[in-house]
Amino acid sequence: MMRVRRLRLFRFVAAVWIVALCVPVLAAIDVYEFDNEEDQARFRGLAGELRCPKCLNTNLAGSDAPIASDLRREIHRLIGEGRSDGEIRDFMVLRYGDFVLYRPPFRLDTAVLWIAPTALLFIGAFVVFLIVWRRRSAEPAVISAEEESRLARLLEQDSE
Repeated sequence: MMRVRRLRLFRFVAAVWIVALCVPVLAAIDVYEFDNEEDQARFRGLAGELRCPKCLNTNLAGSDAPIASDLRREIHRLIGEGRSDGEIRDFMVLRYGDFVLYRPPFRLDTAVLWIAPTALLFIGAFVVFLIVWRRRSAEPAVISAEEESRLARLLEQDSE
């Protein structure tokens, strides 16, 4: 009876393992036909440069989200229509905002994105400088003769 249960459990685990290994095979791969190598290179460049709206920090080329697939298809269509890279970027920004660009333009509303990393770096360096400067300029603590004798007694008791 126990052997039968173990055998069934083993078969179940093996079946789940096989299904789990086969799932990536079911993932769809987008294949786009281009008239020339230049358009194909433009497609790869734009898909690598634009961010997936759903995945946050993944570009369109590396995302398997349905929206990324739709946007890749849209880029392919726009390249087929003869649009320039700038026109395609403008179309995506108009539709999804500056979020789809890994390098948004420097404007008043995006200035924080450009200035904050450098400002935080300088603030952090200044704080480290202050901590080091204060530790070096701090005077060592002076203990009185009474405290020194008490410390000696404590050390003697500890060594016994």
